Amino acid sequence: MKIDLNPQVDKYLVDGCMRCQYGGTPQCKVNSWREELETLRQIVLECGLTEEIKWEVPCYTLDGKNVLIVSAFKEYASLSFFKGVLLKDSHKILSQHGESSQSVRLVKFTSTADIVWQQDILKEYVQEAIELEESGAKVEFKKNPEPMPAELLQQFIEYPGFEKAFYALTPGRQRGYILYFSQPKKAETRLSRIEACKDNIFKGIGLHDQYRSR
Repeated sequence: MKIDLNPQVDKYLVDGCMRCQYGGTPQCKVNSWREELETLRQIVLECGLTEEIKWEVPCYTLDGKNVLIVSAFKEYASLSFFKGVLLKDSHKILSQHGESSQSVRLVKFTSTADIVWQQDILKEYVQEAIELEESGAKVEFKKNPEPMPAELLQQFIEYPGFEKAFYALTPGRQRGYILYFSQPKKAETRLSRIEACKDNIFKGIGLHDQYRSR
């Protein structure tokens, strides 16, 4: 199988996501887990997914649809499945990403040896995720009848505290934000809206609360 490496991911593995002050410096968390990230990257690419950069991190897609993300956290490297809750998890390796996470599930790693030891299992999980995407399977969110924008799910992956704050909102406020975040056609605009609303979400303020109080 021919594997196409995305040069943007090569750059990520050197400089990190560049979203914080440590990007491109020795303190960047990517430096702590580069070997693990490169090993996960190889395993995922051998499964036939397309390598892209979304939200400044490596994202792997099938016909343009997001399947999983490879990323670095302070304490571990991870393989995160967007629809992980639908996976069988027959080997019991998936973790819920935050107490309120309804969809995303991830596998955490702190050594390359552990990844190599589980590579066949990981490929099994990636293949199952591909089959789920091909089947059109959807996650049924308990609180929100509206589909969650991928950019919001990614923010939940990166910032579990943000996810907890979001789900602490009333269902109506959650829905209002989801509709607002989903409106723009461009991913960059959706992400900028999320960033602009973060402070209010952490404070428990709904999208329209500020106008009602005037």
